[in-house]
Amino acid sequence: MSSFSPVISLSATANAPPGPSLQFRTHQQINPTKTTTLSPSQGSWTESLRANIRSNQFHQAVLTYVNMTSAGVPPDHFAFPAVLKAVTALQNPSLGRQIHAHVFKFGYAYGISSVTVANTLVNFYGKCGDIWDVYKLFDRIPQRDTVSWNSFISSLCRVEDWEAALEAFRLMLLDNVEPSSFTLVSVANACSNLTRLDGLRLGKQLHAYSLRIGDTKTFTNNALMAMYSKLGHLNDAKVVFEMFEERDLVSWNTLLSSLSQNDMFLEALVLLHRMVHEGLKPDGVTIASVLPACSHLELLESGKQLHAYALRHDILIENSFVGSALVDMYCNCREVESGRRVFDCVRDWKTALWNAMITGYAQNENDEDALILFTEMEAVAGLCPNATTMASIVPACARSEAFPHKQAIHGYVVKRGLESDHYVQNALMDMYARMEVGVGSALVDMYAKCGCLDLARKVFDMIPIRNVITWNVIIMAYGMHGKGAEALDLFNCMVAEESKVTGVKPNGVTFIAMFAACSHSGMVSEGLNLFYRMKDEYRIEPTPDHYACIVDMLGRAGQVEEAYKLINTMPSEFDKVGAWSSLLGSCRIHQNVEIGEIAARNLFRLEPDVASHYVLLSNIYSSAQLWDKAMDIRKKMKEMGVRKEPGCSWIEFGDEVHKFIAGDASHTQSGRLHGFLETLSEKMKKEGYVPDTSCVLHNVDEEEKETLLCGHSEKLAIAFGILNNPPGTTIRVAKNLRVCNDCHEATKYISRITDREIILRDVRRFHHFKNGICSCGDYW
Repeated sequence: MSSFSPVISLSATANAPPGPSLQFRTHQQINPTKTTTLSPSQGSWTESLRANIRSNQFHQAVLTYVNMTSAGVPPDHFAFPAVLKAVTALQNPSLGRQIHAHVFKFGYAYGISSVTVANTLVNFYGKCGDIWDVYKLFDRIPQRDTVSWNSFISSLCRVEDWEAALEAFRLMLLDNVEPSSFTLVSVANACSNLTRLDGLRLGKQLHAYSLRIGDTKTFTNNALMAMYSKLGHLNDAKVVFEMFEERDLVSWNTLLSSLSQNDMFLEALVLLHRMVHEGLKPDGVTIASVLPACSHLELLESGKQLHAYALRHDILIENSFVGSALVDMYCNCREVESGRRVFDCVRDWKTALWNAMITGYAQNENDEDALILFTEMEAVAGLCPNATTMASIVPACARSEAFPHKQAIHGYVVKRGLESDHYVQNALMDMYARMEVGVGSALVDMYAKCGCLDLARKVFDMIPIRNVITWNVIIMAYGMHGKGAEALDLFNCMVAEESKVTGVKPNGVTFIAMFAACSHSGMVSEGLNLFYRMKDEYRIEPTPDHYACIVDMLGRAGQVEEAYKLINTMPSEFDKVGAWSSLLGSCRIHQNVEIGEIAARNLFRLEPDVASHYVLLSNIYSSAQLWDKAMDIRKKMKEMGVRKEPGCSWIEFGDEVHKFIAGDASHTQSGRLHGFLETLSEKMKKEGYVPDTSCVLHNVDEEEKETLLCGHSEKLAIAFGILNNPPGTTIRVAKNLRVCNDCHEATKYISRITDREIILRDVRRFHHFKNGICSCGDYW
């Protein structure tokens, strides 16, 4: 018998069966192979191996195996699992493959007696090798048992192939192999990493299955609790917690951590009190989970009690996470010096600890201390700053007079590759907003156009010296969001500041912003008042754009004839395209066929190749059920080669922008989205929603019209956002055209039924839907 050494060649694997099979197979009963009877020498060697493993002496276990084979004692299906466990613990892939070669050499690759060996190999490759090695090995096990499937499923979870892990679980059941608690724990983990909707659906099925088979083991329930918490269903996690009595420390810690992470701080503290009352001794995880509650609620005395407990039980020394949580708690309670004393006591230096102290200094505006500690983090502790570090230190740099070269920290961020982190980006933008009025204006504009009006206003308020561009941007922002009264207040503030110090005067763009704000809020008298004051009081001559805005304001308010008269008062040399376009749009809203035809004729003469003019007139005819005239306009478009722009909506998810076109079914989730909308439509109708089929400008029956309404692009984008984002996430959708009446009404119902805030930006303005109400007040 040849001897074995850890440096032997891997050529013994040459006879291994080739190629991975990616297909799972179910197996019939096969004839068992004869089990070798252990000789006393084999038994003693194997027992030595097992003893090494039990005492975590993994290197010694490998040496025992080498000595065993050197002594001429052949390893068997008892020895191989033991040495493979040692190699797995040592994370030594090369050595493990050599052991695998011996498995083939000594005839334990297949057969009933070698299932344990195969299972251990699957576990080894799952932790130390490539997932394809796991597939190959698993596919060749002739008679898989529960351990085989558990090793395979846990390997798939380890590489985060959650869908494959769930498919493996399904095939395990088809193979009539009974899952164990370890199986259910892995599957629960897989469910928790799916989308909220899919994860919750499959997770509840798994929970039901565990109840059906009577699995009430503590670690199964702990896994179910963690799954529900991660999927945002904390109430279900609490129900599981209360349903079983054999709770261990992990059970309590899981729920405590979930409560803290979901900002349910008072409940976390009450649960801690109950835990101690029931005789359980908190550990480091417990303390680290509860301290954030003391931090956010600023319960300094409770935090100090937890600190004392940690000191009494040596938890602070052993657990740097507790140290980080204590530093955060003290700094959040404005006890920065106490936080620093904790920091200085912890010797297990980890990035999280340094971040907590730097953040504490920065939040309390001890900027120089934050900068000094930041430099020591890398120079003294040898730790690399991460995104959290930079998000805290950049504001300190912006405020500190001791750090004059602000752009240098931006360069450091880029050097570290952290410029793509959103929190770091926000900190940098905040820094530049304090330096560059131009940059500040751009930030205000960017936030406003992303639907974040509160952030736009926050940046505006931070800018110390505002020019006319800054004022125009914020006034335009409020107008786009339908807050005309607030826009007028800002205009008055701008005028007041002008008279005091800054010398900033309203310009032509200011009035365009104000007229647009008045238009979107129905503030006709206020808008007209500004229009008449513009020339006399502010010495600004009205331009064609100003006239177009006033026409839009009058027409939107239903004063179509007044708008038409205003166009006729415009100087003859003015370009009237904008005004006629605004008037035609108003005629579409208020179904004024006569004036709509006049506006359209003028536009056909001025801009014969612009599709929207033809579409609007066609829609006016369709709304009035003048189908022949509508068809004539469409025919004219076709003859002239003018093509209508299709209705499109966009929504951002992850790093991608998903585009939806009205009536298009090309999106990968199209079937799922339409099914969801159909179900949602039934719920909406029970709540009182009546589809507005007048928005369908086709001569078809009512049922067909309702079907067409479900295919509108903004509905598809909203459905995508709801299905793919966690509960409570704001849904943000942009559309290239004006939102139709039906989609507007439907979105109000959707916001209430799904308990979502939905922000929809159409071609003209923003609509904020929440609790069944739109910010526009149904005026747009």
